Amino acid sequence: MLIPQRITTEKISYPLWEDKGIEISIKRLDQIHELASGNKFFKLKYNLEKAISEGHDTILTFGGAYSNHIYACAAAAKSANLHSIGIIRGEETLPLNPTIASALEHGMHIHYVSREEYRKKTESDFLISLKEKFGNFYMIPEGGNNEEAIKGTTEILDQDDSEYTHIATSIGTGGTFSGLANKINEDQILMGFSSLKGDFIHDEIKSLLEKYKITPKGKTQVIDQYHFGGYGKVNSDLIDFIRWFYKEFEIAIEPIYTGKMIYGLFEMIKNDQIASGSKILILHTGGLQGLAGFNHRYGLSLPL
Repeated sequence: MLIPQRITTEKISYPLWEDKGIEISIKRLDQIHELASGNKFFKLKYNLEKAISEGHDTILTFGGAYSNHIYACAAAAKSANLHSIGIIRGEETLPLNPTIASALEHGMHIHYVSREEYRKKTESDFLISLKEKFGNFYMIPEGGNNEEAIKGTTEILDQDDSEYTHIATSIGTGGTFSGLANKINEDQILMGFSSLKGDFIHDEIKSLLEKYKITPKGKTQVIDQYHFGGYGKVNSDLIDFIRWFYKEFEIAIEPIYTGKMIYGLFEMIKNDQIASGSKILILHTGGLQGLAGFNHRYGLSLPL
């Protein structure tokens, strides 16, 4: 099973926010597991337990060729002595990128489907065809979002985190945000920074909270203007910021989720959108394995 390592919370200091009377700490979820790190650990924890309790020996899930979820599922399944199958959007590209190569090294069977087929990933006929092809399996949805994932991500915050006025996290599929919303106290504000372009994310989050019957005790805030053009999109400002952040604090962050979130948070502080006296907890949700693939894809050298 997944064995957690110790998570540290580090206070980071810089004149930008100290002059405004704001304190910032960063909770290093990226340290919780060598391979299935960050929020992925919490999303997979109870899914693996359920798969085993139901007698499954194989998990099947979905993702893109650079997916942190695919990488984490492969590693987590191996650690739990389970087989894994990854349904990958698009065609095989050689040489393999670091994400797919690592998934294969951890024993995952990779099955490529066209983008048209991939869009059918929740349809019963498509799922039946996968059962016919691969036999019985425990399915984990794309991004890991299901009841077990929400249960796991609810555990990200503990009693020590109750002192913070704000919790800042990135938003992809919304599962982690939903779990956190289920845990914040009445004095806290949960800030979610969407990595996807479009205001649809507000309805997505609302639907998730309704689906899992989550009524946050505190306030929730979804920020949708720091996506840098959409999922997986970056520009030189974001790349320069990630390099600056590493040089200043010696903490690696990635450009798909955490980098955008921290950039957006710092912009809000700079623009006086967060009150003096605030104590902010940034959640580092991992995803650092993706840096190797990102550097490989774009010919960059972001710090790992």
